[in-house]
Amino acid sequence: MQFFIDTADTDAIRELYATGLADGVTTNPSLIKKSGRDFKEVIAEICAIVDGPVSAEVVATEADAMLREGRALAALARNVVVKLPLTLEGLKACRQLTAEGVATNVTLCFSANQALLAAKAGATYVSPFIGRLDDIHIEGMELIREIRLIYDNYGFETQILAASIRNPLHVKDSAMAGADVMTAPPDVIRALAVHPLTDKGLAAFLKDAAAAGISV
Repeated sequence: MQFFIDTADTDAIRELYATGLADGVTTNPSLIKKSGRDFKEVIAEICAIVDGPVSAEVVATEADAMLREGRALAALARNVVVKLPLTLEGLKACRQLTAEGVATNVTLCFSANQALLAAKAGATYVSPFIGRLDDIHIEGMELIREIRLIYDNYGFETQILAASIRNPLHVKDSAMAGADVMTAPPDVIRALAVHPLTDKGLAAFLKDAAAAGISV
């Protein structure tokens, strides 16, 4: 499973990408707003840091306007993925951008039927939002399993990008459910390496090494 960083914080992206454990980045208007910086400037900087896919979202709601914005975003860098809402207008724009060779990420997916439409529109990625479903007492992970089954049934090439990841358990469950990619905030990705028994064991090893005068 690929790991994408869900942020517009370029310092955090540099830090995590340097570990070799991150494969790409996802952004959205809310994350860009939080950065307090110019939208296109942030996307261009992220694309210069990361070799992998960088999702940048359109803000238009009609297909023709989405196409104009999508083409402008794709022109910023070779690794831009144009992010489109899962609406009929968004799917229409997705179909056309795909035909033009532009990578797409159809976002705000909350049902298997929506994911089926995204695949039929030729989306590169579909982004089911796990955490937001959990918030309304619907099991978000079940949606990942449903989409995996449908896509495998028909050989769709659209990749399942598990989004709205809130914690390390979501990451594990997404991997077990067969998501191709997960995107999570930097703190969640860092937390994947943390376990109290690892910390306890390391402290014991270091203590014994010091007591034995071991050095390498």
